[in-house]
Amino acid sequence: MFTTVGLPDSAVRESRDRVRAAIKNSGFEFPQERITVNLAPADLRKEGAAFDLPTAVGILAATGLVKPDRLDRALVLGELSLDGRVCPVRGVLPVALSCRRGGFTPLVVPADNAAEAAAVGGLRVMPVATLQDTVDFLNGEREPPSPAANVGRWLTAPSADAVDFADVRGHAHAKRALEIAAAGAHNVIMLGPPGAGKTMLARRLAGILPPLTLDEAIEVSMVWSVSGLLPAGRGLVTERPFRAPHHTASDAGLIGGGSIPHPGEVSLAHHGVLFMDELPEFSQRILEALRQPLEEGQVVVSRTAGTAAFPARFQFVGAANPCRRGCASFRACICSPAERAHYLSRLSRPLLDRIDLHLEIPAVPYAQLASTGGGESSSAIRERVEVARARQTQRFTGTGVGVNARMTGRQARRWCAVPADAAKLLALAVTRLGLSARGHDRVLKVARTIADLAGVDDIAAEHVSEAIQYRGLDRSP
Repeated sequence: MFTTVGLPDSAVRESRDRVRAAIKNSGFEFPQERITVNLAPADLRKEGAAFDLPTAVGILAATGLVKPDRLDRALVLGELSLDGRVCPVRGVLPVALSCRRGGFTPLVVPADNAAEAAAVGGLRVMPVATLQDTVDFLNGEREPPSPAANVGRWLTAPSADAVDFADVRGHAHAKRALEIAAAGAHNVIMLGPPGAGKTMLARRLAGILPPLTLDEAIEVSMVWSVSGLLPAGRGLVTERPFRAPHHTASDAGLIGGGSIPHPGEVSLAHHGVLFMDELPEFSQRILEALRQPLEEGQVVVSRTAGTAAFPARFQFVGAANPCRRGCASFRACICSPAERAHYLSRLSRPLLDRIDLHLEIPAVPYAQLASTGGGESSSAIRERVEVARARQTQRFTGTGVGVNARMTGRQARRWCAVPADAAKLLALAVTRLGLSARGHDRVLKVARTIADLAGVDDIAAEHVSEAIQYRGLDRSP
């Protein structure tokens, strides 16, 4: 008999067959006795194949084939194949962080997960390729070399993404708006006909954001590790994520969820860019569910199996056609004004209030498309963005806020004071456009970012005027 107790899922229950075969095929004798594997605590559901290797080690220790003295503070995880090889598993990075905090050592992991575990630092990592390697190490007969992770080299490696703003023809207004968005971490929505360049512009936004810091890279990599998406050979995600889910994505796939909560696309875009093309085509449930991560930077998923909170501090970029038919231009559109209004009405006012910049993206004239002169490069734009971010970092030191878009109401009143002429302009905009209190604050935050890009401490009327121009959808009835 071989029984596993403690709320195991299907993968954990099936481990008994993998463990038995791996032990026999590794040259060890499998005990012909009743075996009970207890996964404590009993009320927490266990999932995945990472319990295979520790189960096998526990059985071998119980039969005296593994010395128990080296198991007191060791942490072991890995999946076993039938021939005894140790296969990679998900979620090694957060396990390594918990291992370091708890003082467990060594951490025995599959060889393919060694770089991921070593990225944590200050931890003794032992990579193993087979069950035999694991037994030899725990018995002191073999000491595999502990991997060394060159985190600094990973973070400074050149980007593999070849997209650059220098390839974009025209759209000077949109480029300026995206620079402002990158400088202050503001959310953006673009409205324009098909083929105008909305997707092209969105894909280049991540390239002008400041590089990930080590703490940010670890936060992103933890989510990607749990999802099994970490790049091979690297223990960290070193570039700003860019996620572009299709409009047919499910609620759980985009927001996160499932019977056992798992992170969705909004969490995979943490510290990066979430691009949602054809925004009105997404389900109404998904669009309204975006309001929590846009406002709070995290997603809380509640299920009968438990409640999980996933980070979701991303920069949102949405794109939409002006009508459902996707007509080539406003002039050539055959849809009635009522049809266009109905199509865009799927984007609720509370959702639009959480988006700072509303851009109209017209089709590019042929003369600009045929021009040979390149535009400004992403690296040149990123330098200005980093200077503006540095001003914000200095301004918000000790407040827990790093960028203008995340200022609280009290901070906005302190750092976004405007002169009398700008206040009159803002009051007129609130009256004419019907801005809500949240929309009013968004204008002030964007104006603060424009002033930071200009290198000045005080917001002027021209900064407020430019910020008001980016509230195009507020003009719609």
